[in-house]
Amino acid sequence: MFLLIDKPKGITSHDVIDEVRKITGERKVGHAGTLDPNATGLLIVGVGRESTRKLGNITKKTDKVYEAELLLGKETDTDDAEGVVISRAKGVLPPGEDEIKALLKTFAGKQKQIPPTYSAIKVKGKKAYEEARKGKSLSLKPRDVRVYSIKLVNYSYPIVRIAVKVSSGTYIRAIARDIGRKLGCGAYLKNLNRTEIGDYKLINAVRLGYLTKKNWRESL
Repeated sequence: MFLLIDKPKGITSHDVIDEVRKITGERKVGHAGTLDPNATGLLIVGVGRESTRKLGNITKKTDKVYEAELLLGKETDTDDAEGVVISRAKGVLPPGEDEIKALLKTFAGKQKQIPPTYSAIKVKGKKAYEEARKGKSLSLKPRDVRVYSIKLVNYSYPIVRIAVKVSSGTYIRAIARDIGRKLGCGAYLKNLNRTEIGDYKLINAVRLGYLTKKNWRESL
C-alpha cells in the first residue's frame, strides 16, 4: 500500500513517517525520496512490509520534477535557506531576464555535479553533513546527473522561479548554487516543491493533516 503525501514545510520526511505510523497503526512504514525540512511536495510513503520493500525500486533511476525558488545575491554553506550566509554580492548589477534564460539553457543535458557539502553523501563511510557540522573541510567528488528540462517561470530580482525535470540523485540546491556562481552574484535555494516522481504526481497526493485513522485507506 502506498500513500502519496503532500509534505508541508518545516518537518522532516521522517516526521511524516512517524505521523503515518500513528494514523495507520502500522509499524513498518517508509518513504521513497527524502525531502529536506524546508522543501514541500510529493512524498511516496509505503505502508506495510511488502510496500516498504518496493520503495527502493520506485526512486532508483526515476526522474523527478520540481518547482524551485532561488534567491540571488547571497550564498549559504548549505546551498539553501537553512544555512549560514557565507558570501554576499557587492558591486554586481542584477542580471537581466534574457541573461538568466540563456544561462538556464546551459544546464540542460548530462553534466557533472558537485553535491552540497551538507548532504547525505558518504565520505569515507561517514555522511558529509555530519562531518561538515564538525567543521571538517570536505571535497566531494562530482557525480553524473542529467537535467532533462529547465525553464524560467518568473523573475523579479532577487527571486528566480524555475521548473526543472532531473534524473535521480540530482541536487536542486546544487543547481541553485551553480546558477548563482555563473551569474557572478551567488544564489541559494529558497523554496522547493516536488511535483512528480516518475509516474506519481503531486496532484494525486493528500495533505498529511487530512489523514485520520478512519479515512487513510481511502487515500490509497
